[in-house]
Amino acid sequence: MKASDFHYALPRALIAQRPARVRSASRLLHLRAGTGEARHHRFHELPDLLDAKDLLVFNNTEVMPARLAARKESGGKAEILLERLLDEGGRAALAQVKASKAPRPGASLLLDGGERLTVLGRQDGFFHLEFPPPGARALMAKHGRLPLPPYITRRDDAEDASRYQTVYASVPGAVAAPTAGLHFDPALLEQLAAKGVARCELTLHVGAGTFQPPRAPDLADHQMHSECLRVDAAVCQAVQACQARGGRVVAVGTTSVRSLETAAASGTLAPYEGETRLFIRPGHAFRVVDAMITNFHLPGSTLLMLVAAFAGLERTLHTYRLAVQEGYRFFSYGDAMLVTR
Repeated sequence: MKASDFHYALPRALIAQRPARVRSASRLLHLRAGTGEARHHRFHELPDLLDAKDLLVFNNTEVMPARLAARKESGGKAEILLERLLDEGGRAALAQVKASKAPRPGASLLLDGGERLTVLGRQDGFFHLEFPPPGARALMAKHGRLPLPPYITRRDDAEDASRYQTVYASVPGAVAAPTAGLHFDPALLEQLAAKGVARCELTLHVGAGTFQPPRAPDLADHQMHSECLRVDAAVCQAVQACQARGGRVVAVGTTSVRSLETAAASGTLAPYEGETRLFIRPGHAFRVVDAMITNFHLPGSTLLMLVAAFAGLERTLHTYRLAVQEGYRFFSYGDAMLVTR
């Protein structure tokens, strides 16, 4: 397949620049992938669309304030977007660095407080940076800003500090939010629990590569960016219990889908901790996920390809065209889909 097979027309006015006033007040389009039937709801109606036997699988990653303003020793401006911390102490990290001229190994980058970062070299397309004490986490807390996606054209503000995080985020490490989870608020989670819908949490730290479309025209030549994840034994047990009672495993977000399918790559779901480059596109045989909740994704993106693998390419594109016609809001702060098979 070609990357061009996954394009659709999207008016810029439908790209959400701010979140809905109330998280669970977002719109929810329910696509029954088996028939192509699409129904329109509000997200707070989700309990009516799930069964007490079902299991919701959440990604509990927390977005770091990973954008840092810096300057080179020459005085030129630089912007740092941390991608990944490489050690527990936060002394080493991989990052994107935007500057008029790429810094060389041994060069220094100075933060606003005068702290000096050292460029050690390049690794996997990123700059390898060394942070001084007290380390990257403390310096992000002091100087960092939330890294809003590139299609949000305004500067981040106080509202984003809470709204670009899920209410259950607990494990810092992401540079982009698992946006399907942004629609859940405490009241909705209580309603789901009262109905008997089970839940569990895994962790996948979303990287900046999530916004990058395939560069190769032929998808067979595309290599996915690497992301760190953890699926523990409690998740595996929750999935097995759900399957035993005849429920559906409902992945909240494409990150939960990739995590579960990575952990089941051998054929059986098992605890997994490490990196994944799993590229889910049409033809993928899903081993765990029965339904998914997801936002609307960029044309030609690997996230859209994942949805198309689950629901079928033509039905996915038809549903996206319907969402455009109905004025749904797109991307990170936009509306959501529930896709059932």
